[in-house]
Amino acid sequence: MSSKLKNLGLIGLRMIAGIAGSMQFEANAQKNVAPLPLEELRQLADVFGLIKTDYVEPVEDKKLLTEAISGMVASLDPHSAYLDEKAFKELREGTQGKFVGLGIEVGMEDGFVKVISPIEGSPAFKAGLKSGDLITRLDATPVKGMTLDEAVKRMRGEPNTKITLTIARKDADRPIIVTITRQEIHIQSVKAKVVAPGYAWVRIAQFQEPTVRDLVKKLIDIHAQEPNLKGLVLDLRNDPGGVLPGAIGVSAAFLPKDVPIVSTNGQLPDSKQTFYARREFYASRLSGGDPLSKIPEIYKKIPMVVLVNTGSASASEIVAGALQDYKRAVIMGTQTFGKGSVQTIRQLSADTAVKLTTARYYTPNGRSIQATGIVPDLLVDERADGDGLNGLRLREADLEKHLSNDREKEAVKAVIDELEQQKRIVASEKDFKPVEFGSDEDFQLQQALNHLKGQPVQLSKTATVESKQEPTINDPEVDEKGDTGAKTK
Repeated sequence: MSSKLKNLGLIGLRMIAGIAGSMQFEANAQKNVAPLPLEELRQLADVFGLIKTDYVEPVEDKKLLTEAISGMVASLDPHSAYLDEKAFKELREGTQGKFVGLGIEVGMEDGFVKVISPIEGSPAFKAGLKSGDLITRLDATPVKGMTLDEAVKRMRGEPNTKITLTIARKDADRPIIVTITRQEIHIQSVKAKVVAPGYAWVRIAQFQEPTVRDLVKKLIDIHAQEPNLKGLVLDLRNDPGGVLPGAIGVSAAFLPKDVPIVSTNGQLPDSKQTFYARREFYASRLSGGDPLSKIPEIYKKIPMVVLVNTGSASASEIVAGALQDYKRAVIMGTQTFGKGSVQTIRQLSADTAVKLTTARYYTPNGRSIQATGIVPDLLVDERADGDGLNGLRLREADLEKHLSNDREKEAVKAVIDELEQQKRIVASEKDFKPVEFGSDEDFQLQQALNHLKGQPVQLSKTATVESKQEPTINDPEVDEKGDTGAKTK
């Protein structure tokens, strides 16, 4: 495996660790539990005692017990975890769409941190950071050799503390040194713009508590700017998931009222549920009436393409799966991540909790996407010459101890794995750069617009998996024989 593939693997792991997909919060654990295994607990106590008496140096009780809890939970699956005070705080902040830091969306390029986009009004934005800037030093420490996760942790911190960045910029003759004061950043999870006359692009970066409200505002603004909309692209690429109400609300914005959006099933009675396109499932915590009632009716009927890739996970897959099952939109892009499980937060103390996988979730047609993902209706690579960096990303099926898919045959997974391996080999042999989603150079977005306009679409050259999904009923290129009109250029 090349060093480039290893680096991308680390970036992929960071993304996976950040997935809060389909989360539900509950304060207290269930009281009805099985009898405790006393013999095994005695062994645990014996080991604890041995470490306290025989280890080479003293170890704090709290450290031993915390590590024991952490190891026990982490042994279950990749998404169950013990959350210490810091991790629990970051998780809560992430779902609320805020954190303390500099306010930049970042990636990795050539071993450096690349600024994808500064958040408007953030400390980084005010300091003049630009898309494409490479951060080479954080204070006096070189970035080269850090993982993206390590660099992000260094850039975050306490409010009103300072950090000095050394920046390499293409049009600058010498490094730029900027000192920035960290502040609380409020993330706008939804971006939108008119990308061509009659066509709009809406991107959801992560499903947070404000996502439904933000989506409503953006859709109203787009309609005011372009009242004669002909098509909409919903961009869920690299969206790692988030809170479940956000996914239900986004789906409900484009589907008929009261239809099932997603169902869940697990051991506990309250894990066996069906969630519908109703206000109580996506806006129960919001004051006032139904926020989706403000959206212009055109969004229920307008032709749609949903863009997905390997970085689309969990809540993103709920939305894509619902819109695909109801044939409301054409799903375009590459195979999604395949995280089809629900995590519940069980609070242990005021500052700590356990994130526990409590259920699998299913699309309206009863499909489980766990370890399989959503297969697009139209397989389109990230770039015209291949799947780019997307081809190097890890998927749920690549993770140790991942849950199995309880409704899919292994033969299907084997074919998908073969396709993924082909893409990884191709991607590892080329020097691809990150794609700026929503830009004129965004190949998949251009293909989505081509499809909406009835023009040819350049399909993936390595596509060997075909979706069984029928064409969407509002597709302008569907003829009476069911042909989507997509062609390979």
